[in-house]
Amino acid sequence: MKRNDKTIAALKDGSRRTQHMSGIGAIASLCESMVSGMNGAGGMNKAADGAADDGNFSEGSYANHAGTRNYRLYIPGVYTGQPLPLIVMLHGCMQDPDDFAAGTGMNAMAEERQCFVLYPAQSESANGSRCWNWFDSLHQRRNLGEPSIIAGMTRKIINTYRIDRRRVFIAGLSSGGAMSAIMGTTYPDLYAAVGIHSGLPYASARNLSSALAVMKGGSGAGKSAKKLGYIFLPVKKTVPTIVFHGDRDTTVHPSNGDQIIEQSVSIAAHNGPAPESEVFPYVTVGLGKVANGHSYTHSVHRDHGGRVIAEQWIVHGAGHAWSGGSRRGSFTDAKGPNAAKEMLRFFLAHA
Repeated sequence: MKRNDKTIAALKDGSRRTQHMSGIGAIASLCESMVSGMNGAGGMNKAADGAADDGNFSEGSYANHAGTRNYRLYIPGVYTGQPLPLIVMLHGCMQDPDDFAAGTGMNAMAEERQCFVLYPAQSESANGSRCWNWFDSLHQRRNLGEPSIIAGMTRKIINTYRIDRRRVFIAGLSSGGAMSAIMGTTYPDLYAAVGIHSGLPYASARNLSSALAVMKGGSGAGKSAKKLGYIFLPVKKTVPTIVFHGDRDTTVHPSNGDQIIEQSVSIAAHNGPAPESEVFPYVTVGLGKVANGHSYTHSVHRDHGGRVIAEQWIVHGAGHAWSGGSRRGSFTDAKGPNAAKEMLRFFLAHA
């Protein structure tokens, strides 16, 4: 019996625990595929730490009914008790907080802009490739599974330090980007803006087969949401979203970035999926190029009041890697526009 056949058999057993554990085993190949095609990667070199010169990069742990996860927390050197913003950063498959901090350079950006940065760590016991379980319907709902852990960890930091509750943001790469989409959708009261790099739309998959399908070619989770019965957007409030995606990404198809934008625009314009005959009217598009690097297309979407609700950065020639990142971390492409810098700019404009 093939691995996928075993998973299907387990799903039919009716045992929730057996279903979940078998799913983790079967999904290992999927998680590996989320990193095997990363182009322009900086390799798996680990930095000694991800701290900037002046800040403190500490360790911690959080537990609730759904499980326990460790984390790393960057505290900027300027912090003396004043209220500061918090950015939550979700790493991708085969990564950890140190690696992700080093590759994105977010700690140095946060030191400059006076922000805390929280890096939750996925455990190998929850996923053998350390992917966030975005593809499992058990981890796509408020107060359940990994979303409850990430939200609880965020609240722990808010309550431990003087965090400006109006300026709490979340971002991630690949599986972390997909989980960031889930967090923004299920906790719009907690996060003021979301950053999604090489990720997937909310609830675009519910199991192994659908995850593989959407990674390969997208789901139509924006305009075609009515045709996909399992895609239900649980809120009527849009959380401002910035999306980065390489148009040569062979791991997560670039159409997923388009569909994330479509979800955000649909919520903002119509409190649900937009009629196919209607085009959202407030979009500006610009072109640019990094010196000796990639060109890109940058689109800004505004609501009827002129408020920016979404930005999309399509990096031409880039694969499945963090744009503008450092080779000190894994899965980065230094030739692209600096995603950490642009996300932080976008976040701080949406308090």
